[in-house]
Amino acid sequence: MIVMLGTRGSTIAIVIAVLAGLTADGAAAQNPAAGPAGWNRDGAATYLDERMDVWSARGKKLRTGQGEAICVSCHTVVPYALARPGLRRAMHVRTPTHQEVRMLEDVVRRVETYDTHQPYYDSNDRKTVQSRGTEAVLNTLILARADAERERREPAESTRRAFHRLWETQRPDGAWDWLDFGLEPLESADAAYYGATLAALAIGAAPGSATSQSAEAAAGMNRLRGYLTERYATQNLFNRVSVLLSATRWKNLLTRAQREALIAEVRRAQKDDGGWSLQAMGGWRWSTAGLRAWRASPPGTPDAALLAKSDGYATGFVVYTLRSAGLPSDDPAILGGVRWLKAHQQGVQVGERTYPAWRSYSLNHDREHGGDRGEPWRRLFMSDAATAYAVLALLASE
Repeated sequence: MIVMLGTRGSTIAIVIAVLAGLTADGAAAQNPAAGPAGWNRDGAATYLDERMDVWSARGKKLRTGQGEAICVSCHTVVPYALARPGLRRAMHVRTPTHQEVRMLEDVVRRVETYDTHQPYYDSNDRKTVQSRGTEAVLNTLILARADAERERREPAESTRRAFHRLWETQRPDGAWDWLDFGLEPLESADAAYYGATLAALAIGAAPGSATSQSAEAAAGMNRLRGYLTERYATQNLFNRVSVLLSATRWKNLLTRAQREALIAEVRRAQKDDGGWSLQAMGGWRWSTAGLRAWRASPPGTPDAALLAKSDGYATGFVVYTLRSAGLPSDDPAILGGVRWLKAHQQGVQVGERTYPAWRSYSLNHDREHGGDRGEPWRRLFMSDAATAYAVLALLASE
C-alpha cells in the first residue's frame, strides 16, 4: 500500500514501493535475470558448463589407454552428470553440450581400460584400492544415467562393462572401498555408505537387463541391499536422505515406516527461511584418513557463521529427493524450499565472469577468506554440487 503525503511524501512513497517490491520478490533481487519460472535457467547452465571446463583444465589428469582422462569428482562431475541433461531438455535443447560429450567419452575410455589405466590415487596400496572402488561406482552411475537419458532398452556395452566392474570390486559386506581423505561429506570413512547409495541409484537408473540377467548382478544387489538396510539406522541425515533418493528408483530399500519417519525428520530440520543446512545434516565425524580413527572437529577452521545458514546443496538435495519420493509440489516443505532456492540464486564469479548460481560451503576448511585453502576453483567445489541439485529440485517442482 502506498500513501501519498505531498511532495516529500511522494519521495517516501517511492522508497516504500521499492522496498516492498524487493521484499515481495527476493528472487528478483538476488537474480535480476530470473525468467518466468522465477530462476535463471540459462545462467545456471552456463555456470555448470564453465565449472566443468575449469575442472577439465585443472582436475587430475589420469593415464588412460594411449591418452589421458580427467578424474571424476563427486562435487563437480557427478552432479553435472545428474543435472545437466534435464536442464538442457527444459531449455528445449536436444544436442548434448560439449562438456557432456567429453565427460562421457572420458568415462567410456576409463571403462575400456580398467586393467591398465592409472587409478585416481596410487600413492599406496590402500589409496589404489579405494580409488578402484570409488571409480567403479561413479562410472556405473554416469553411464547408467546416460542410458536412461537416451531411453535405451538395453544397456550400452560400456555400461555392461561398468556393471561387471562394479560387482567385481564390491566388498563382501556389500559396499565399496571409498576414497577417504578425512573430508566430509564425500571423502571420509562414513562416505562409504554414501557411495553405496550412488551404486543403488545406478541400479535404479539402468535398463533392466543390466541388473537382471546374471547371477553376478543378483548376488551383488542382494549384498548391497543388505548393507544399506542393516546400517541405515546408524547413519546421519545426509546419508539417510541419500537412501531415500535411491529408494525412489530401486524399490523396497526402505519400509513405509522408515520412509515416513525420515520425511518427518527432514521436515523438522527445515529452517524458518525454508532452506536446509548441510552442516545440520551431520553429525560429521571427520575420519583421520587411513588410520580408522576420528577427529573431534574438522581438519581446518570452516566459517561457522556460513555453515549455520541454509545453503544451496542441502536445500536442493532435500527438495529434489522429497519431490522424487512423491511429495506434491504444493507441500509446505517443498514450497518453502523452492522459495528459498529462487531467492538465493546469486552472482558467482568463475574466472573473470559472473554467473547466477547457488552457494554451499566447505565443512572442512575456511575457503571463503583466501589463504592456501581459499583459491577460487576449490572455493566453489561445494557450490558446483549446490547448483546442480538446486537445478534438479526446481525442475522437479515445476
